[in-house]
Amino acid sequence: MMDKSAADAYVYAKVSGILANSYSGKNADKLYSAKSLTELYSLLFKTEVPSIPENLLAKKIEEKSVFTFVEQYCQLVECYAHPQKILLTLLRLYDYSNLKMLAGALCMQETKCPEVIDLGKYSLLNYKNWPNLAKITENGELSWYNKVPDISEQQVLDTKLDFQYLHSLWKDACASEQSVRTQIKSLVAEEIKIRNIVWALRLKIYYKMDNESICQKLFFENPKSAETDVFAGEALKILSKDISNFDEWKTWKYSKMLNPHEEGVFWEVDPRWLENSFRTGLVKKYSTAFHKYPLTSLSLVCFFKIKQDELNNIRHVTEELRLGGE
Repeated sequence: MMDKSAADAYVYAKVSGILANSYSGKNADKLYSAKSLTELYSLLFKTEVPSIPENLLAKKIEEKSVFTFVEQYCQLVECYAHPQKILLTLLRLYDYSNLKMLAGALCMQETKCPEVIDLGKYSLLNYKNWPNLAKITENGELSWYNKVPDISEQQVLDTKLDFQYLHSLWKDACASEQSVRTQIKSLVAEEIKIRNIVWALRLKIYYKMDNESICQKLFFENPKSAETDVFAGEALKILSKDISNFDEWKTWKYSKMLNPHEEGVFWEVDPRWLENSFRTGLVKKYSTAFHKYPLTSLSLVCFFKIKQDELNNIRHVTEELRLGGE
C-alpha cells in the first residue's frame, strides 16, 4: 500500500498502459476482425490455445477475460490504504451478479456451486458456505437475501438487487473524492438515466408492458418526483411516444442516438441500436474524463467502465463466432 498521492500516480501510469492496449472504442475493431475463436483467443491472451471444442473455447475466452480484469482491478485498488468506497462498489457489481446466479442454481435444486467471480477480501459474500444461502450472505448488506427463492420470486428479487446496487453506487458517487465528485456524479447519473431509457423501451417494445408496469421496473432517485426525477424522468417522458412515428422522436433530446430513419420506409425505435449508441457515447466520455482528471480516483472509475465495455465487446464477438461456427 502507498499514500494516496503515490497510489494515484502509480495507478494512473499503470492504467494508462493497460487502456492503450484495450479493445474498447475504435480499438474494438481488432476484436471484430477475428475470423475464429482460436484467432480471438491468441489476440487476447498471447498463450497457447486450449485444445477444446469451440463452444467451450467461447466460454473459456469470456471467463478468462473477466477473471483477468477483476484480478487487475483488485491489484490496483490494493495500492490504496483507504480506497474510495465507489471503487469497491463498482467491483461489487460481480457480487450482485454472483448472488443472482447462486440463488437461481439453488432454486433449480442444483448441487454443484456455479463458477463465481470471487473478489477475495473485497467480496460481500462468503462463497465457501455453499449451499447455505443465509451463511453466504450473512454479516453484510446482502444479508436480507437469506432464503432460496421460488421461481416466481426470482425476477422480483433480481430487481431488488439491481436497485440496491444502484442506490449504493449513487450514494458512494455523492461521497466520492471532492476534487472530482461533480464529474463522477455526472457520469454515474448519465449511465443510470440511459439504463432506464433503454430498459423502458425494451419492456414497451419486446414485452408489451403498459406504462404503469414499466414505471415499477425503473430506478428512481425519488419516486415522488416522476418526470423530473434525475434518473427516471427522461424514460417516463418517452413512454407516451408512438414507437413507430419518427415525427414524435425527431425533436427528442437523444434523437441523434436513434436508428436511422428513411422517408417512406417503415421505422420503429430499435432499443439495441439505441443502447449501442449510448454505450459508444459513454465510453468516449469516460475516456475523456480519464485524461482530463489524472491522479484522482476518477482514473479507476473510468478504467472500470472502459474495461466493462471491452468485456461486452468480447462477449459479442465470441457469440458471433460461436454461432457462425455451428
